[in-house]
Amino acid sequence: MDECTIFIGPYVHSFEQKHITCVENGLIAVSNGKIIGVSDNQDIDALRSTLPCSVSPKFVTLNNSEFFCPGFVDLHIHAPQFPNAGLGYDLTLLQWLKKYTFPLEKKYNDIKFARKIYRAVVDRTLSCGTTTACYFCTIYVESCITFVEELIEAGQRAFVGKVNMNTGCPPEYSETTSSSIADTEKFIDFMKNIKNSLVKLIITPRFAVTCDMPLMTTLAELAKKHDLYIQTHISENKDEVNYVKEIFPECSSYTDVYDKAGLLTKKTVLAHGVYLTNPELKLLKERGSSIAHCPISNTSLQSGFCNVRMLLNEGLSVGLGTDVAGGYSPSIINCMRAAMNMSIHISFLHDNHIPLNYHEVFYLATLGGAKALQMENLIGNFTMGKDFDALRIDLNCQDTPIDYFNELTLSEKLQKFLYLGDDRNIRQVYVKGNLVKNKIQ
Repeated sequence: MDECTIFIGPYVHSFEQKHITCVENGLIAVSNGKIIGVSDNQDIDALRSTLPCSVSPKFVTLNNSEFFCPGFVDLHIHAPQFPNAGLGYDLTLLQWLKKYTFPLEKKYNDIKFARKIYRAVVDRTLSCGTTTACYFCTIYVESCITFVEELIEAGQRAFVGKVNMNTGCPPEYSETTSSSIADTEKFIDFMKNIKNSLVKLIITPRFAVTCDMPLMTTLAELAKKHDLYIQTHISENKDEVNYVKEIFPECSSYTDVYDKAGLLTKKTVLAHGVYLTNPELKLLKERGSSIAHCPISNTSLQSGFCNVRMLLNEGLSVGLGTDVAGGYSPSIINCMRAAMNMSIHISFLHDNHIPLNYHEVFYLATLGGAKALQMENLIGNFTMGKDFDALRIDLNCQDTPIDYFNELTLSEKLQKFLYLGDDRNIRQVYVKGNLVKNKIQ
């Protein structure tokens, strides 16, 4: 057994949606990227007696202003749209796609341009604490391969989707059905041959507006054949929902379009879900598909309020997505705040609505996101046998929004971080035990 590291100090994580577990004086032992020992006290001798390590462990001790939390999961982000973050929010979704998104994504047939942006995306998201992300790329398979290379180099855990779109999009940025499938199969073959357990392929029909039924059906067949994840958008904007009704009159709902295509599986992540009806919620629950809640983009592009409480009450699996560049921030911290604010705003409109609290949005950003990806046995909290995906948080850093004056309980420290902190308070980022981002001098 290789040498292990024992991290000494406070940590926070979730086992359930309604309550964060705070361990003021804990130990986490890690070897070969796996958590091999966890303790809620600092009896090092007792912990060491249970470890299989054959050599003396290395010790890392946190200071009084620090704590560990699990890495964040971003269920929905568009890597090529990164340069457009903060642009075009005077427009609604379909207008914004036409003016800003499609012209930018077309540039990614230039591999040099693609590599420059993709390298910046991975660096920024890791700095913000995103250890796992579901990325949309573009229709260009070579630039998708470039992005995979950058992810592997940086050490981020990710799902990468080559976007498919053969209708309802600009002719200069579109595919035929045959070329879309051929390039997807090429990407599948490439991903099968990479020697990396962290980066996986995810089938990515952009959404029903830009994919006809034959294309979506064939993509669903590829996902089934190769046991792949699937991601797309659903019910983000009223105009979009109405347009889907027009182009798929034979389907009873937006959700039914995807169901008839065979795209709704336990490995499917659907972004947004703002205007889902009760029958659609029931169907999604039956299929086991998950929702990526994207509160910042839902506000920025004037799409609407997503009632996450209703989704959770219906038994759906929900996580958070930054949706850059429909969302202006790549930070899941900002996404957690936006999710709480949106839920509070909904409570002003509906007397019986119980707003999400910080316990719940922290869960959505960590274990909830892991469950949405069917990965709760691998990531999401600090449990024996899971990978050590972790953030080392420090409240007492210079030039951050947090003024650290007094002694706080661990629960209070976490609240300070969630409401006031930013990427500057994330001092170290670990993915599968590897230190992939280090801001400690």
